[in-house]
Amino acid sequence: MLGDDVRELLGHRIPGDHARQIAGEHYAELWARRLRVRSDERALVVDLGCGPGDSVDLFRTLDPDVHWIGVDLERSPEVSARTRVDAEFLTFDGVNVPLADGSVDLVFCKQALEHAREPEPLIREVARILAPGGWLAGSTSQLEPFHSLSLWNFTPYGLTQLLEAAGLEVVQLRPCIDGLTLVVQRGLGMPRWFDRWWARESPLNRFTDLFARAARLDAKGTNAIKLLLCGQFCFLARRPGG
Repeated sequence: MLGDDVRELLGHRIPGDHARQIAGEHYAELWARRLRVRSDERALVVDLGCGPGDSVDLFRTLDPDVHWIGVDLERSPEVSARTRVDAEFLTFDGVNVPLADGSVDLVFCKQALEHAREPEPLIREVARILAPGGWLAGSTSQLEPFHSLSLWNFTPYGLTQLLEAAGLEVVQLRPCIDGLTLVVQRGLGMPRWFDRWWARESPLNRFTDLFARAARLDAKGTNAIKLLLCGQFCFLARRPGG
């Protein structure tokens, strides 16, 4: 069956509760619910590759007391377009994050790893700054055309290897928008009406759902196919302990 190799390799990291398309913000909301249950301490969140810094609005909505820090290169198209001055921003060299060991509760990294010149040492640096039990969550590209100086595309299996080599536990991998939709969007010149597919099941993901129902696949099997064909995928990893 299509996706069986992905399912076998990724195993428990592919969830079986549902097979809906999500975005990186899903894990921000999940983390905030966990925080409210776990502790009333002020949390430190780092948006790695923050660009314009707009995720601060999301995290302040989820947790008004959050200590949010945006980290990015000194120059990039997104950083150059930044206008906000109501949050804390740090620059880094693409690898070395200027924060203390074990100091961060959540590293949020949405669509940034594919732009990292040295992803392996950067992931090791994330593992260093995470507190025991801290999370790394976000999304990255797989079958996405070149965009905004992107350097790499990852597979869910490949990213899992990098994360686990850095000492992180990969908890979950979920599909985002499908690869065919992103290829067609780029081929047509990035028309704005394609933006609708970020907030709902994209066309190939819808077709996969139909196929899965006909083939009587469970959510885990459906997720495996969507991960195989996705343009972007979400990841959740944690530093052991805590």
